[in-house]
Amino acid sequence: MDTKLNQQNKELVWNFWQKMNYASVDTLGDIVKAKMHKDIQWFGPQPINELKGVDAVIEGYWKPLYRSFPDLKRKCDVFLGGDCCGEYWVSACGYLTGTFVNDWLGIPATGDMTNIHFGQHYRIEDGKIVENFLILDVIAVMRQAGFQVLPPARGAEGGKFLPSMTGDGILLTEQDQLEGRKTRQLVAAMIAGMMRFDGKNLRTMEMEHYWHPNFHWYGPAGIGSCYSLEEFQDFHQRPWLQAFPDRGLKSPAGTSRMIGIENGEILAEGKYAALGIWDTAFSFSRGAFRGVPPTGKLMTIRDFDWYRRDGNSLAQNWVPIDLIDIVMQLGVNLFDRMNEQIEQRKSTK
Repeated sequence: MDTKLNQQNKELVWNFWQKMNYASVDTLGDIVKAKMHKDIQWFGPQPINELKGVDAVIEGYWKPLYRSFPDLKRKCDVFLGGDCCGEYWVSACGYLTGTFVNDWLGIPATGDMTNIHFGQHYRIEDGKIVENFLILDVIAVMRQAGFQVLPPARGAEGGKFLPSMTGDGILLTEQDQLEGRKTRQLVAAMIAGMMRFDGKNLRTMEMEHYWHPNFHWYGPAGIGSCYSLEEFQDFHQRPWLQAFPDRGLKSPAGTSRMIGIENGEILAEGKYAALGIWDTAFSFSRGAFRGVPPTGKLMTIRDFDWYRRDGNSLAQNWVPIDLIDIVMQLGVNLFDRMNEQIEQRKSTK
């Protein structure tokens, strides 16, 4: 890895986000254009999805966001960079926080401070952001506005995820490359273990070899967070695999994108790692998921991960998933559920 280039890329993104912390609808356009390539490919959560070109990104994502949250500030929990298969990436997760003053994505404004968990990967070329992958926890914003569009999560919901417990998740300086290799190898071994699932018994994955017994898994609204390996298996892994048990499926050529993981490579710096998949086939719908019946259809997923390694174990895992997209593939539009609740509110006034 070209460590100098990696540092330059991280500085580019970090400075961009610091400037955006003090931007407004009127000033953000110039800031965005200074950092993003004019032909950027931008992929985001339902219902925004795909935008092409920097002008479309400004009008379709940034301006609506700042109109709704004019005092928006970004705080990262994990921030790292690196190379994968000749591509250079900067990757982060954390929170966008602002006062919700105007409706956003059809969600009624509350006038209250609102936290939006984000997970984001930027691909950088020649000093410009050329590709973006972003997941926002839109369901959590709905919940903060008083709308419950999925059954209560099995895991913990509400509040904000913990940042790195060791306080070193923002990797602005150059990291020990040996530590990065150790992290990459551990995450790769854990993923290989998951692929050994026999469709019946969780123990066939041997997850106890990779995760700390009291590791923290931070999942999206609708799934919730887990604070031990046992909770992870009971609250997330087992229900998920009952709904989506398949492993090792391949997407048709050209239909998916791997972020930070390709040909066994994982984005890793120091004791932190990141990866992601976008619109990638992962299972057929075999069982009910969050009360929605199975369809038998092939499912695709938008799923990111950030990991913190502690010695020879993974101690924390931040996991944005576009659940609105998942449930939409099962035939249920969660925005329709929210709109029904909005109408119910109106009828009781």
